[in-house]
Amino acid sequence: MSHRLSHDAPAAEIPGPLEFSPEARGSFSAAVLARRLLLALPPLALGALVAALALGAYGTPSGLLGGAVLGLFALVMTWQAFVAWQYVYGLVATAFGDRAKSALERRSLTVPAEASGLSRTAAVVAIHAEDAVAVFAALRVMARSLQRAGGDGGDIDIFVLSDTRDGAIAAIEEHEFARIEAWTRQHGPGLPRIRYRRRRDNAGRKAGNIAEFCKTYGPEYDFMIVLDADSLMTGSAMRRLARLMEESPRVGLIQTVSYATGRDTLFARIQQFAVRLYAPLAIRCLETWQGPDGSYWGHNAIVRVAAFANNAALPVLPGKAPLGGEILCHDIVEGALLRRAGWEVRLLPEMGGTWEEMPTNLVDLLGRERRWCQGNMQHLRVTAMPGLRPASRWHLAVGILSYVACPLWVLFLALGTLQAARTGDLGLLGYGLTGTGAAAHALAALVVTILAVPKLLSLGHVLASAERRAAFGGTAALLKSAVLEQAIWVLLWPVMTLFAAGAVATTFVGRVVRWDAQVRDDRRVPWAEACRLQVDTLVAGALLAGGLAFAGDPWLALWMAPVALGLLSSPAQSVLTSSARLGRISQTRRLFLTVDDTARAPELTALAQSRGGAAEAGRGRAEPTWLADEVPASSS
Repeated sequence: MSHRLSHDAPAAEIPGPLEFSPEARGSFSAAVLARRLLLALPPLALGALVAALALGAYGTPSGLLGGAVLGLFALVMTWQAFVAWQYVYGLVATAFGDRAKSALERRSLTVPAEASGLSRTAAVVAIHAEDAVAVFAALRVMARSLQRAGGDGGDIDIFVLSDTRDGAIAAIEEHEFARIEAWTRQHGPGLPRIRYRRRRDNAGRKAGNIAEFCKTYGPEYDFMIVLDADSLMTGSAMRRLARLMEESPRVGLIQTVSYATGRDTLFARIQQFAVRLYAPLAIRCLETWQGPDGSYWGHNAIVRVAAFANNAALPVLPGKAPLGGEILCHDIVEGALLRRAGWEVRLLPEMGGTWEEMPTNLVDLLGRERRWCQGNMQHLRVTAMPGLRPASRWHLAVGILSYVACPLWVLFLALGTLQAARTGDLGLLGYGLTGTGAAAHALAALVVTILAVPKLLSLGHVLASAERRAAFGGTAALLKSAVLEQAIWVLLWPVMTLFAAGAVATTFVGRVVRWDAQVRDDRRVPWAEACRLQVDTLVAGALLAGGLAFAGDPWLALWMAPVALGLLSSPAQSVLTSSARLGRISQTRRLFLTVDDTARAPELTALAQSRGGAAEAGRGRAEPTWLADEVPASSS
C-alpha cells in the first residue's frame, strides 16, 4: 500500500554504530599492501621512463618553453600511464577469476533473492524538480519487480523524498503520488508500501534530504537503498543486497555498478556503448585493490542506516563557495566517513539488475561536468580531514587529479604547438614519432601503447568471449561500433578537455555552480543554444587554426587538425548527436548495441512501455507477459 508521510513525524533515537575491536577495524594485510603497490608503482615507473626517453631523444631543454613542455609532457603521460595500468591490472585480476574477488562478491552470486524476515529496508529516491511522471513510472516498475520476486511486500518500502521548491512541479508530484496510490490498490497484494514527503527546508541539498530521512524515519529500517531520480533496480537485486547486508555485520555500505541505459539520442547511445565496453576492466581493478576501503557513488547502493546516520554527517567546509561551504560531491565523503568509523565499504562490480540514465546530449553533459568539477575541487580541503584512511584519501585525490589533468593537457598542447612552430619539429607534441634514434622510437612506441591500451584491452576482453560478443550484437557490430566511437571520441576529446580545464580555472577564481534540476529526457539541442554555450570552444578552435595557418608548417597543421576540427565543430557535435532519430537509426543498423538492447531485462522493457515507448521497447524482443497491466492506472 502507499502512505503519505507527515512533515513533522516524530524522530526516534537511532541505535549507535557497532563498536569494533582494532582487529575488526581492518588489518592492513600484506596481500592488500601488495595489491596497492602493484597499482601505484608501475605507473610511476612508466612516467619516469617516459621522461628519461624524452630526455634521451631530445636532450635537456635549453629554455623555459622547452622545460615547460617537457615537464607537462611527463605529468600528463604519468597520468595516462596510471589510467592505462588500471586496465592491465583489471585484465589480470579478471583472469584470476574468483581468486581475485572478495568473499562478499562470491556470495552475491548465490545469495537468495528473497526476504529473510530478519530486516526491513527503505528504497529512497531523492528528487529535486524532476520529471515526476518519469520518476513514478520507474517506481511502478520497481514495485512490480518486487512483487514478482515474491513475498508480501513488507520487507522493502519505497520512499520519494522531494526537495522541489517550485509549486507547479510539486503539484505534479502530488498528482503522480495519488495515481500510484490508486495503482497499488488496483494491483493487489505483494506490492511494497510507497511513501512520499516534501521538505520545507532544503538545507544540505540531496545529502541533507537523506540525512533528514535517516533522523526521522531511519529507526524503522535496518538498511537503505539510495536511488537517484533516474535509477532503476530489480526487486531481486534489492533483496539480494539486503541479504548480503544481513550476513555481513561489518559492512556499512555496498555499492553496485549501474550502467547507463534507456535513452535514444545518438550521443546517449554512443556513451552507453562506450561505458559498457570500457568500464568493466577499470572497475575490476578498483574492486581488487580497494578491498573493504571502497567508495560511495551516491546512488544504486545499500547502506546500513544506523552506521550512516551516526557517522556520515557532512562537515561544512571553511570559507565561501565554490571551495568552501556545503560539500557538493558528498557521496565519496560520506563513504570515507563510514570507513573512518570502521565500517567496510564494498563494491560489487558484476551484480546486475541495476541501471541509471545519463545526460542525453553534449551540452547537458558539460553542465553536469561543471558541477562535478567544483565538487571534486572542494575535496582538496577534505583530503586533510583527520582520521581518514589512506585509501579514502586516494579516492578523493584521484577525483581531483582527473580534473587537474585537463588544464595540464591544454597547457601541454598549447605550449607544444608553440614550440613546434618555432623549431619546425613536432618534438614531444608528436610523442617522438618524428624523432630519430633509438630513444625517440622507444618513446613513440611507449606513448602510443599507453594511450591505446585502455581501449584495445577492453575490446580484446570482449572479443575473447562469445557471450560478451553476443551482448554487443556480435563481432561485426562490435567492431564497427568501436571504430565509429573512436572517431567520434577524437573530435569530442578536445571539447571535453578544454571545458574541464575551464571549469577548474573558473572554480579557483570563484565561480559558483547553481543547484539546478538535471535534464534527463532525449532533448534535441538547438543551434543557437549550442553556439552560445560553446562559444569558448569556437574561439579556441579559431585561434588554433589561425596560429597553424600563420606558422605555415604543414606537418604541424596536419597533426593538430583533429584538435582544431573538434573545437570548431563542437556546436555541430552537440546538435547532431542530440538527435533521437539518428540514435534510433544507429540501433536499426546494429550500431552501439549493448546487452540492454540484445538481451533487455523485463524491467527495462516495462519502463520504456510505461513512459510511452512501447514500440521502441518491444523492438527485437518478445514482450513479457507481466507487462499487460504495467501502464499506470488513472485515478479519478
